[in-house]
Amino acid sequence: MSTHLTRDVLAERDQRLVAALQYNGRISAEEASSVLGYSTREVQRRLKSMTGSGAVRVVARRTRGPHVGATMLRVKVLRGKLDTITSALARREDIPFVDVSASGDEISAVLLHTFEPRNRLIFQQLPATGAVTAVTAQTVLHVFCEASDWRLDVLTAREREMLARSPQPPAPGRELDATDEDIVAALESDGRLSAAAVADRTGHAESTVRRRMASLFSQGQVGTQVLVDPQRLGMDIDANIWMEVPPDHLDATGRSLARHPAVHGALATTGRANLCVAVWFRDIGELYRFLTEDLSGRSIAGTDTVLVGQWVKRAGIHR
Repeated sequence: MSTHLTRDVLAERDQRLVAALQYNGRISAEEASSVLGYSTREVQRRLKSMTGSGAVRVVARRTRGPHVGATMLRVKVLRGKLDTITSALARREDIPFVDVSASGDEISAVLLHTFEPRNRLIFQQLPATGAVTAVTAQTVLHVFCEASDWRLDVLTAREREMLARSPQPPAPGRELDATDEDIVAALESDGRLSAAAVADRTGHAESTVRRRMASLFSQGQVGTQVLVDPQRLGMDIDANIWMEVPPDHLDATGRSLARHPAVHGALATTGRANLCVAVWFRDIGELYRFLTEDLSGRSIAGTDTVLVGQWVKRAGIHR
């Protein structure tokens, strides 16, 4: 649920194109045309309209290595003090996600970090802030799926099969050099830039850029992510669900829920509530059915459902 005005929902044909971009953010108009059954001109027109208006963005993201840890933060805040705390958290480069609950008294955030024993934000800065009444910090033990893995469920099985890509794992010991970093930096704002455009922005030879880009994407060191407000896709309900799952059911439950079309994040964490899933639904009825039907029979001991009233920062994008 959201406190801001609902934007116009994208047309079905636009949503199908968004779904195609989620599988391959750099798909050509000709490739999308052959999969979706649109004319190449229509694909070009719809892409230009959606990306030009800012409704949809395709950005490049470095693939995080296993050394990067994360902590889920739940910060209780005095009413009237939300803006101060959310702004401070959103400004931090090591916090890519900040949500505010519909009740207006809780902030959810993801803190990325190397495995330092006592993080200053958690143990010193937030507790010392008068506006903060409580802080819960739970270390992420395993990621079953994350936002970049989510796919809008509007394509046929055949279309999904045609779009699926299986990038190779990063080559052992392969590290990005200065040229690679320049290329990735250029693609971070627009993941669909051509090699010629990237060469123009970076000053590197187009042949070098083309070869490096092909390597970065095919080896899985860089991927694309589609940024779109879920409300533009008709998803008006945004929620985080914390669950208490017995250890012998945790892995199977996490893997199963990660495949649910509404789940855009599933994480195993420390703490009593040891599984967190983030979901998008079209209405409150779908959320109710998820809680009462999809979660039934999984030995889940308890749930805590928090409706998101507003997202402040996601995937590095501030609202």
